[in-house]
Amino acid sequence: MTIHWCGTGLSAIPGLRRLIEAGHKVTVWNRTIGKAQEAVGDLTDDIHVFSLDDLAAVLQSGDVAVSMLPGDWHVPLAELCISKGAHFVSSSYIAPEMRALDATARDAGVCLVNEVGLDPGIDHLMAHWLVADYRASGAYNATNGITFKSYCGGVPKIPNPFRYKFSWSPVGVLKALRSPSKSIRDYVSLDVARPWDAISSYTAPLDQPETFEVYPNRDSLPFMADYQFDKNWRVKEFVRGTLRLNGWAEAWKDVFSEIETLSGPAGDARLQEMSDQFWDENSYDEGEPDRVIMCVELKAEKEGVPVYHKTYVMDAWGDERGTAMARLVSVPVSLAVEAVLNREIAAGVHAAPSDPKLIARWMGEVDRLAQHLQVVDDCKSF
Repeated sequence: MTIHWCGTGLSAIPGLRRLIEAGHKVTVWNRTIGKAQEAVGDLTDDIHVFSLDDLAAVLQSGDVAVSMLPGDWHVPLAELCISKGAHFVSSSYIAPEMRALDATARDAGVCLVNEVGLDPGIDHLMAHWLVADYRASGAYNATNGITFKSYCGGVPKIPNPFRYKFSWSPVGVLKALRSPSKSIRDYVSLDVARPWDAISSYTAPLDQPETFEVYPNRDSLPFMADYQFDKNWRVKEFVRGTLRLNGWAEAWKDVFSEIETLSGPAGDARLQEMSDQFWDENSYDEGEPDRVIMCVELKAEKEGVPVYHKTYVMDAWGDERGTAMARLVSVPVSLAVEAVLNREIAAGVHAAPSDPKLIARWMGEVDRLAQHLQVVDDCKSF
């Protein structure tokens, strides 16, 4: 069985190298041969220019295709995998078009595994662990009020005036700022048109507690079912969001004001201009360390008094192994590939696993990737 790894961008390399170094049969596909050779040419010469037709010519039943390509490629690649009896792995969110392939994939005995990077990915593992831990605890009661918060952000290890640096094209970040979000606050749905309308403060329970600016992103509500919340739980707060350095909102206020006015082709052109400018002014220098912070928190309250409160917290930064972002996105992808090859994931469309054995194994690997990983218990007396 062959792993066909498609895409060798900056966030793909550590996981790809891990699979090759582990002795797996890996074929590397990229839009440009030179960049792929720079990334893994010291380990393999099985490198090809990516095209769907060329991949289709060699893809076999039981193979695994990994898409680290732009999002538009995921569904066509997954459809090809189904037609060939091969499996598919991606770090990206499950799009509705991907979700629609579930029944066909099951019938074909094919795994389509998504959301196995950093966020989404590691955050899902933390959430599954916390929910299972809460259910098994003496504090569990279906009438408790539940607060769930999941925040993740990539930020510069050495803060800059813009309070942010880019490791890839800023246009994606800018477009995300135009997206509405749904979450729950004080037991009711909170719909926000723009992230900057819902910025709040969050204190991460690191060894030295640190405060960040946070805001909700996307639609958090479907993840209650994904994390196996009971439908009758009283959910006081549920949010999946983005974490930024303090001062980010102030540094970006002019960006927010302009984004609000942009629309249509002219707006898209202006977004690209802004992206190019931000890349010139605020991209990482060679060897400059990035930083990734992730906090996933679950709290249960009985009559307003906390009876369960744990936070899975991670802090990682770039070092001699490369960027934290690249490690934490691509190595979980490689773990998912191995789980598929070992038949540890069922056929169909899936996100990061809830299986306790896989969570324990994957989080053990994450512990080696991050400089700090801990479950903080704020209710030890209960």
